[in-house]
Amino acid sequence: MDVKLPKLGEGAESGVVVSVFVKPGDTLAKDQPILELENEKAVASIPAPAAGTVSAVFVKPGDKVSVGQKLISLDGEAGAAAPAPAAAKTASVSAAAPKAPAKAPPPVPEAEEAPEPEMAEEAPAAGGPPPVASPTIRRLAKDLGIDLSRIRGSERGGRIVMADLRAYIQRLQRLAAQATAATGRPPRSVPEPRDYAKWGPVTIKPLSPLRQTIARRMSESWETVPRVTQFDEADLTRLNELRQAWQAAYAERGVKLTVTPLLLKALTGVLQKHPLFNTSLDETGENLVFKSYISLGLAVDTEAGLMVPVLRDADKKSVLELAREVEELARKARERKLTADDMKGGTFTVSNQGGIGGAHFTPIINLPEVAILGVGRAAVKPVWRDGQVSGRPLLPLALSYDHRVIDGGSAARFITDLVRALEQFEEHLVRL
Repeated sequence: MDVKLPKLGEGAESGVVVSVFVKPGDTLAKDQPILELENEKAVASIPAPAAGTVSAVFVKPGDKVSVGQKLISLDGEAGAAAPAPAAAKTASVSAAAPKAPAKAPPPVPEAEEAPEPEMAEEAPAAGGPPPVASPTIRRLAKDLGIDLSRIRGSERGGRIVMADLRAYIQRLQRLAAQATAATGRPPRSVPEPRDYAKWGPVTIKPLSPLRQTIARRMSESWETVPRVTQFDEADLTRLNELRQAWQAAYAERGVKLTVTPLLLKALTGVLQKHPLFNTSLDETGENLVFKSYISLGLAVDTEAGLMVPVLRDADKKSVLELAREVEELARKARERKLTADDMKGGTFTVSNQGGIGGAHFTPIINLPEVAILGVGRAAVKPVWRDGQVSGRPLLPLALSYDHRVIDGGSAARFITDLVRALEQFEEHLVRL
């Protein structure tokens, strides 16, 4: 039987193979992992749907695969496929051979030049499999406005490579030139792929699925949301005093008490007071969805890129629980052990760059949320307090909000209340 990529979840149609665990000749048990697939921002294993012996492997690390695409073939009693009807046997193809194109190219005449790659003569059927091409080819074709389904790939399995795309563009140009000769009208301009190599050596590295997901979502947010950012600073003197008083007790529980869980605890109280910041616009843009739960997205910087795991029901958790869960989510993110569900269901996001450095910045809203809080590194600054100047640790805060939903006055009140909650943090909230 052919094992094909199953449905990956809502809105997920493809992924990139990270690791392949099997080879021809291996004996598999049902539900044994056969490969790891990177999709969106998560890496997940794909299990074998039945037991059997691997007779062929059709993918390798780095391949982009789509739902319904063959991964491996299984033989044996448990994995054997039912015999095909006689009428269908004549049309069957070897499991290891690439699928033949709908229309084979004409034979190459002797002593003549090989024909150029052909363009598909008909539009692809709706719902058909997407063309097989690397992320680089797909991105370039999208930038040039080219439909890859109209190009026949020259590599195994019909994979489209750069030579196929370039030949297709050159053919379009020749056809346009012929039309000009026949009609006297100038041809329509077809953009050429940029050739950076003519200026010096280059290396082309396809964007990872994670980076593509980040790029797509950030572009969507930037183009959709009229964003405004409200800035302020909070005096951390009170929080630092509480940390010093309680960090030993927290350490006994195996948790490091940092500013982050205290900030999150203060934030949940402010979100309860300002529920507008915990909403989402629906798909029509005409209705506002108020959520009776508060689940905080935590932007985590990893070697693979930015990930945003969600701390669910943050308003119901103690500072100790928040501290422990923040550590756990950050560890899972760095080790690429987050699942797709770990990064869904957030209502408000926090991007804390304090551990890296920098002050104020303008974070981009994590759709479909309507606001995000950016946190920089605290720095000691001169502050006028009680009739004198003293050095105080000030924490930079940057609140970006969707101006379709939130007005400036509401944002100013929100960040003012957050500053007050941090500067007047109540000790009973940190007490164990």
